[in-house]
Amino acid sequence: MLKMFTTQLTGLFKRIQDKGEFSFEDGARLLAQAPAGDGILYIYGSREMKAVSFEAIEGEEKLDFVRSYDGAEITSADRVLLFSRFSTDKDAVTAAAELKDKGILFTAVSSVVDADGGPSLDNLADVHIDLALTKGLLPDEEGNRFGFPSSIAALFVYFGLKFTIEEILAEYE
Repeated sequence: MLKMFTTQLTGLFKRIQDKGEFSFEDGARLLAQAPAGDGILYIYGSREMKAVSFEAIEGEEKLDFVRSYDGAEITSADRVLLFSRFSTDKDAVTAAAELKDKGILFTAVSSVVDADGGPSLDNLADVHIDLALTKGLLPDEEGNRFGFPSSIAALFVYFGLKFTIEEILAEYE
């Protein structure tokens, strides 16, 4: 089972990388504007995506210029990196709509699902990276799916953005 999960997870990482190649670069450039200027880079994680926020702020290779977005008063010089399991997550969409209303640029990361005409992160965000994970990776004997590694996929995206942001900022020095 672990071998199958590893194979599926590797395939998921490859899909995210291939589909999001330009979005990674665009998102990192947008986010790097905050530390390169007078802004702060805020990070928001909905539900299990708080794991990404903890990694960015408390992890071994944290980004010193990142702060938790908890409704703090932000300015147009600031940027936000927003993570959610699905593009229709109510809390994440509410946060995104508030950012949009304030004119704050942000990158969102989530799996795109049908919003039935409602707001969704992929439509609200300045840059969106699709996690491409809408069901579990492994089948069970009844035909259901399990093994839904949304936070693992989000951490993969976070590190991809982190590395790219660091490369961009190194060019400014």
